[in-house]
Amino acid sequence: MDVTVKLEESWKTALAPEFRHGYMTDLKRFLLEEKQEGRQIYPRGSEYFRALDLTPLGRVKVVILGQDPYHGDGQAHGLCFSVRPGVRTPPSLVNIYKELQDDLGIPPARHGFLESWADQGVLLLNAVLTVERGRAASHQGKGWERFTDAVIRAVNEQEQPVVFMLWGSYAQKKAAFVDRSRHLVLTAPHPSPLSAHSGFFGCRHFSKANAFLKSKGLDPIDWRLPESPPLAIDRQSAPPC
Repeated sequence: MDVTVKLEESWKTALAPEFRHGYMTDLKRFLLEEKQEGRQIYPRGSEYFRALDLTPLGRVKVVILGQDPYHGDGQAHGLCFSVRPGVRTPPSLVNIYKELQDDLGIPPARHGFLESWADQGVLLLNAVLTVERGRAASHQGKGWERFTDAVIRAVNEQEQPVVFMLWGSYAQKKAAFVDRSRHLVLTAPHPSPLSAHSGFFGCRHFSKANAFLKSKGLDPIDWRLPESPPLAIDRQSAPPC
């Protein structure tokens, strides 16, 4: 799967070795076969790497890890926890907004489109970058996890300190190798309605992240979202397959 030319330049350089491994060839074959059999894959091909396109490696300040893209119609667009403009805000993101309000006094946004966070250096990375329509976790174990491990390693190796927000046991295990002597690792239960009351609410990760960034001489994240998201998503990278 030689798609390095379609990646943002800093990620293209950092991740080029991954595309020489056989697992990426197998992944490309799997995705092509899925499409040939008429299965709908989310997000669309031009958005598989959107989190990387919007947040160049040298600009990463915060990493938030998700697991899989949303599998409902019109939801996924390549950023974890985020949905397209006009799509109902998912329950986990509703809880993220509640924590933001309790932590920083930011009223909940009326939409779930998080690109303004990505533009400021928040890498909104899913562990698996595709999913079949209506089938949660259907593309797990196909190779994406190895690729996104490489993404996390590339961030971990940066000299600039980074905040890792690891919500839930899956994210915490995936990023267990992060160097805590240089980076700030914040852990909490997942913001899902099933677990948010077990410690996600009250974790104060947003204010802790900003305090850490400021202590390192970096600009904090403005976690407020625009009152209205754009009507359309214009920036696209070329499809990988």
